[in-house]
Amino acid sequence: HVQLVESGGGLVQPGGSLRLSCAVSGLTFRFYAMGWYRQAPGQQRELVAGITSGDRTNYADAVKGRFTISRDNAKSTVYLQMNSLKPEDTAVYYCKTALLGVDYWGQGTQVTVSS
Repeated sequence: HVQLVESGGGLVQPGGSLRLSCAVSGLTFRFYAMGWYRQAPGQQRELVAGITSGDRTNYADAVKGRFTISRDNAKSTVYLQMNSLKPEDTAVYYCKTALLGVDYWGQGTQVTVSS
């Protein structure tokens, strides 16, 4: 079965950096697009960044120029490098993929940006 496991979250000061990882199993990773989403308390889950199987990327306006999504097909892992973090980036971050019309999500990793 498909599993996604995020890691790398934590507490960081404003202006700091974190790198999130999402290890994927249960599918042939290199064929699938991946996305990073986030959900802050009381808010809807929103797309942060996406990457296609061909390495095309897209970003939410709020993170452009600060966040970078990448993938390592040999490790079946997608990454989110987050730089110049702001308090408003505080959220639970999830990775997602879709297989045969079914969305698969990881369990999420908390990112807190605070001094």
